[in-house]
Amino acid sequence: MTFEKWQALGNDYLIVEQGDLPFELTAERVRRLCAAHTGIGSDGVLLLSEPSERGYVARLRIFNPDGSEAELSGNGAREAILYLRRSGWVEHDVFSIETAAGEIRPQITGSTTCSVDMGRARLRSPDFPSGDQGGAGVITVAGRRLPFQHVSIGNPQCAIEVRADDSPPLEDLDLEELGSPIEGNTDLFPNRTNVSFWRQETETEIAARIYERGVGETLSSGTGACGAAVAAVLRGAESPVTVHLDGGDLEVEVSEDLGVRLTGWALPVYRGTLSDELVEELHATE
Repeated sequence: MTFEKWQALGNDYLIVEQGDLPFELTAERVRRLCAAHTGIGSDGVLLLSEPSERGYVARLRIFNPDGSEAELSGNGAREAILYLRRSGWVEHDVFSIETAAGEIRPQITGSTTCSVDMGRARLRSPDFPSGDQGGAGVITVAGRRLPFQHVSIGNPQCAIEVRADDSPPLEDLDLEELGSPIEGNTDLFPNRTNVSFWRQETETEIAARIYERGVGETLSSGTGACGAAVAAVLRGAESPVTVHLDGGDLEVEVSEDLGVRLTGWALPVYRGTLSDELVEELHATE
């Protein structure tokens, strides 16, 4: 089994083509592949295959390191987009990819950069069924009452503003303590949720930290950045919004009708082949 490892702002994924996969990609096999010490080590797996409908270049499935399948990943999508171009799947700069969240339409802007039309964000969705039309809510975690903004951008986002005079500041928040119980609060979020903590820096800039569903705290998240940017624009920030993450910066354009476009980079790390021994172990894994 051959694969490539890519990263975008420190968010790393294994990219595998369906034709190179010698077994079904089950949840346990995904966990084994993503394991840091006994597998390859990554924040997830991107599986590329032929699309089910005409008009798409490829079908993209996205797996979290806990084995669950995600609807969409902004960083993972950019990695897959640039992989498809480098690997000869497509020669055009603009094309369509099929995902569980629907169509995404990227535009390649350079050898390591692209922008992705992420579709229209929704504030009301089945992922926050008790929410009102504006997607506002409040959750109490670790003795703290936290107002939040629900945003559906292919996957569920819970964006929490941290003001400049809040204590502790954004940099000192314990994301495991706060993020984990929010992510797993299925009473509020039946499909669990990604969580972003963000602070407005200027009219067009925010800083954010991300606790990703099925992953935990990450250096960056494309959809998390989009959710935080939408929340910031709803509160007066100007688009495009530069989102400063621990792994680097992303640019998010938010239109008046909440159309979202994400721009950033992605790079290959290495290409590899699994050993016969590991493939045999994975075959024996349910």
